[in-house]
Amino acid sequence: MSSRLRHLTTLENLSRSTIERLLDRAVALRDACAHGTRKIDMLSGRTVLNLFFEPSTRTRTSFELAARRLGADVVNFDIGFSSANKGEELYDTLHTLEAMHLDAIVVRHKESGTPDELVRHAMSGVSVINAGDGNRAHPTQGLLDLLTIRQHRPDFENLSVVICGDVKHSRVARSDVHALAAMGVPDIRLCGPAALMPETAEFPQCRFFDDFDRAIEGVDAVIMLRLQKERMAQTELPDEAAYFRQFGLDTRRLALARKGCLVMHPGPINRGIEIAPDVADGAQSRILEQVGNGVFTRMAVLSELLAR
Repeated sequence: MSSRLRHLTTLENLSRSTIERLLDRAVALRDACAHGTRKIDMLSGRTVLNLFFEPSTRTRTSFELAARRLGADVVNFDIGFSSANKGEELYDTLHTLEAMHLDAIVVRHKESGTPDELVRHAMSGVSVINAGDGNRAHPTQGLLDLLTIRQHRPDFENLSVVICGDVKHSRVARSDVHALAAMGVPDIRLCGPAALMPETAEFPQCRFFDDFDRAIEGVDAVIMLRLQKERMAQTELPDEAAYFRQFGLDTRRLALARKGCLVMHPGPINRGIEIAPDVADGAQSRILEQVGNGVFTRMAVLSELLAR
């Protein structure tokens, strides 16, 4: 396949056809493994290393399950006890790991651009998958969000989607915007407090709102973003109760959206701050569906990069 991916570090500038191929592959693998109850030996003999410089139980577990269900060997590199935590250069760590004949490195790092740096410095044929870097990108999250939406609203050209919360610092928001725009979604809305909103020039394909009631009106899907509590102390944000009144998703606000609006959140959820418990657990919530789709999406990415 001439257009087959070697790495996945961002969804920016990825073609619609490539994204659709990954989504179709995720669905096919979901069916082939009987929703996770059957193992597939597609990646037998391959080795995948989870290299996480930031803690993330959900994403790391999802990648590990995806790789194991495809028959790959998985190594979790514990940064807390590694020489990388003692001042060793990142690229020395990379080359040391490459010498162990890995096939893929799944990396999460607090510094934006780290996965691309690994791609540039890699000396072997190892594939690099970005599991989240700084506030720049989280491509597999963007893909799983897209897959979740497609399962219920496949007519992307007619959709309205709002992303609400700390957009400025969110790698999830950026990957979601890139994915939605690539699929032709005509109405992408961003909403949040002024202190947590990016420059409008960064997202020319989006409409900006500071009033959540207006932003959610008539949308087909709402993606709530996690609010880091420590960020509330660093910026001029209202307290938790006031934030929820202005930017939290409750039943009254959800009723302003289109009937059957999908409720989504990358997790983990701050209940009562970003979203009301009855909405998070309600009939329109697709949050647990996102979690399940995360495994199948990551299976699709791993098989795209590594299947012989």
